[in-house]
Amino acid sequence: SLVPGSALYPHRPDLLARRFWHCATCDALVGCHEGSTKPFGRLANASLRRAKMRAHAAFDPLWRAKQRRDRCSKKAARGAAYAWLALELGIDVKDCHIGMFDEETCARVIEICARYRQEAA
Repeated sequence: SLVPGSALYPHRPDLLARRFWHCATCDALVGCHEGSTKPFGRLANASLRRAKMRAHAAFDPLWRAKQRRDRCSKKAARGAAYAWLALELGIDVKDCHIGMFDEETCARVIEICARYRQEAA
């Protein structure tokens, strides 16, 4: 069902007005784009949410470093980073977003980013 953020995250003022799709049976959820009911990605149970957070923790510093280094916009840096990640994963760039990944793909993202950091060091 579609629920307000206040129902899921009463302790997070930044999420109170956001909307989420939530399955009460399995506690899977996905946030919606602001002002719409369009989901950010796929429904995720607690295990998949943790996997996505770990993937973001590995991936996001790479595009943020590019943004600082190249003095480009967030959109340009993230776009370039996702294009690179799509090549590494062997998928189409339009399908490359952590919000859409399963746990196995999130694990691959972490490995790819770790390998990149090792090679860059």
